[in-house]
Amino acid sequence: MAGIYIHIPFCKQRCSYCALYSSTLYNIKEEYTDALCKEIAARKEYVPGEEIKTIYMGGGTPSTLSMEQIEKILDTVYRHYPIGENPEVTIECNPDDLTPEFLAQLKHLPVNRISMGIQSFSDTQLRRLGRRHDAGKAREAVQNAREAGFRNISIDLMFALPGSTAQEWEKTLAEAIALQPEHISAYNLMYEEGTAMHRALERGDFEELSEEENVEQFQTLIKRLKEEGYRHYEISNFARPGYESRHNSSYWNDTPYIGCGAAAHSYDGTSREWNVADIKKYIKGINSGCRDFEREHLSEEERYNDTILTRLRTADGIPLAWMKEKFSEKLNGYMLRNAVKLIDSGNLKEVNGHLALTEKGIFVSDAVIRELIFVE
Repeated sequence: MAGIYIHIPFCKQRCSYCALYSSTLYNIKEEYTDALCKEIAARKEYVPGEEIKTIYMGGGTPSTLSMEQIEKILDTVYRHYPIGENPEVTIECNPDDLTPEFLAQLKHLPVNRISMGIQSFSDTQLRRLGRRHDAGKAREAVQNAREAGFRNISIDLMFALPGSTAQEWEKTLAEAIALQPEHISAYNLMYEEGTAMHRALERGDFEELSEEENVEQFQTLIKRLKEEGYRHYEISNFARPGYESRHNSSYWNDTPYIGCGAAAHSYDGTSREWNVADIKKYIKGINSGCRDFEREHLSEEERYNDTILTRLRTADGIPLAWMKEKFSEKLNGYMLRNAVKLIDSGNLKEVNGHLALTEKGIFVSDAVIRELIFVE
């Protein structure tokens, strides 16, 4: 099976924590939609014979498109690809776009999973992040989605926000849990160079939380969600049993996928390719019949390192028998030798033929992964 990722790089937010495309590009959304549909149709042989089991529209905010544009994109996928039984079809949305009218229209499409970037239930933090919605609008968005009949809702949260306290984070978690989403993703704030948040940090408008405060909030996150029955199935992801993101899991489990749209990445099992990020260049290339992209053929060492980087982040960890079939004795030997000291230190464990992070190891996962990455 395979998945298709559809990148919609438009955002109303002017988000201060990320580097999305600016609103000056809104006037070319129709051109972009047309080009995107052409690419989707043209690339149906990228993973020949593979059924599409997941469709994910995201990367910016697809809900900034018109319903007609969203429908046209999905219709193109369904017309040109073999779609598996009961596919997971996700759309990312801004909370303030999830009106009853929008959701009623969306329910007529194959979409069965909604992912919304709530980030926080602190209005102070939401203003600092440059979000358009407030906590009340976030709660209303989830309620609207429920009333429209959606039964698979994912929300994104952010921890270690500047100036946030342990109490504020606990309040955000309590509010999130009260909404009973099937899936919660939680990430610590990254100060990307060139964003408003990074510039504010450099000006000294606020200070980053200490490493200790960061870890404390992450520990609280894990504890509270486990208490509420969520499975911590990947470092940043928690789900009710059976509601793990099938699309994201394909990235972690070496499943081929097609990425369509500006800056979208694809993977066929042996190589990666990615489209040009500039929207105008992307449209020009598609319309001229010469898609603007780059390709990288992966060596065995690169595929091994990718596997370590992705699978070790999951609760299931690295399947040893699969690794033995997939990679050379040299790489397997390297992994097992380096794993010994990580097991001895209590950061790694071997369970049912898998190498996985311990609860202690989760908090130093980057260091554990570095120990297993192969470097000549």
